[in-house]
Amino acid sequence: MNMTFRWYGRGNDTVTLEHVKQIPGVKGIVWALHHKPVGEVWEIEEIKAETEYIQSHGFHAEVVESVNVHEAIKLGSEERGRYIEHYKQTIRNLSAFGVKVICYNFMPIFDWTRTDMFRPLEDGSTALFFEKAKVESLEPQELIRTVEDASDLTLPGWEPEKMAQIKELFEAYRAVDEEQLWTNLSFFLKEILPVAEAHGIQMAIHPDDPPWPIFGLPRIITGEASYEKLRAISDSPSNCITLCTGSMGANPANDMVEIAKTYAGLAPFSHIRNVKIFENGDFIETSHLTKDGSINIQGVMAELHKQDYNGYVRPDHGRHIWGEQCRPGYGLYDRALGIMYLNGLWDAYESMAKKEVEL
Repeated sequence: MNMTFRWYGRGNDTVTLEHVKQIPGVKGIVWALHHKPVGEVWEIEEIKAETEYIQSHGFHAEVVESVNVHEAIKLGSEERGRYIEHYKQTIRNLSAFGVKVICYNFMPIFDWTRTDMFRPLEDGSTALFFEKAKVESLEPQELIRTVEDASDLTLPGWEPEKMAQIKELFEAYRAVDEEQLWTNLSFFLKEILPVAEAHGIQMAIHPDDPPWPIFGLPRIITGEASYEKLRAISDSPSNCITLCTGSMGANPANDMVEIAKTYAGLAPFSHIRNVKIFENGDFIETSHLTKDGSINIQGVMAELHKQDYNGYVRPDHGRHIWGEQCRPGYGLYDRALGIMYLNGLWDAYESMAKKEVEL
């Protein structure tokens, strides 16, 4: 297990690499060029500057999250060819600096979606919250205002230039159903996977969050059947997944222990977090502890250990605790606690395995 920590860059994150260095066991930083407009080529000079800064603090920079996919590619519009060529060049440029995994998603318009960025929990902390009925009745512009009011920092997947075109994008997606979105993903992958494979990079698609359609928009990476369909597109070793317990696990029909058992070998990158799911379909993010949520984090980690998982792992969204003022879901303190919990589970399974060998 290669423990990592997601970081949003100098001047764009309340957390510093000096802070992260004090968390035991963290080997790498999951990064991106968050200032880059989606669809532009990530240039050699800016990649070099960011990776060298990360490495100067003793971390590797082998995982990028995310190189966002332009809406023209998801829509299958005439201009997608230009953006696919840009994506290919970005893959080549990243490979020159030791990047091994690129996490990406194929969600139309919106990335992760929540209705409350700072919902109070019983212990006095706050966390990201999803109210299903509210989303079902919410106008997209309302959701945008909720997100914009939540933080002065950039939020992952919520590109300001895209939000300015929201009406046009919704109109364009009227012609895109689930089947067409799969067709557009297939076209994209068949174009980029040969480049990724030639340069030793694994493309790890992230599950939709939440893993069901919202606002009438299709979502396609939602469960085990999605992974089978993904691999049917291409069996390239670069056609991979990001195993995210919190995103896919928000649907209780998805047994994350079983999914880890079946698909961990397809996942060079894993996001481990917990959510508490309510009977009405709402969910709230909790501590990483198994007992605090609805996902068997202990069982997922046991399965990863059983398979001698050597992929990259990071704690995912954390609560906001101890008065920390931070980007929603991405503070220092609770994610550091999450790392210690995950490392503790791993250490315990290591010890148990050694005792079994001795016996």
